[in-house]
Amino acid sequence: MSQQRVMFAVLGAVIRRPSLWATALLEARRFVPDDWLRRRPFLPLPDPEMLRFRLSTQYGDPESRVVASDVVVWLHWCKAENQRRRRG
Repeated sequence: MSQQRVMFAVLGAVIRRPSLWATALLEARRFVPDDWLRRRPFLPLPDPEMLRFRLSTQYGDPESRVVASDVVVWLHWCKAENQRRRRG
């Protein structure tokens, strides 16, 4: 599956879950480097090294493809952790 198809699968999975939209935006912001507007392709894409690290820790292989259902599970976990910290 191509990177573009994976991204559409992830977006589709998140779009169907409005309760995760704010969390998804927050986490996307955390993944994107601050200077993304200064580097080609001028898109808010995650740092490739950070993505490789996350793929290595999640799947054991930096060349793995992201699975949309795993992103949804991770977003639920992020949401719960953010709420726990706020109550804290």
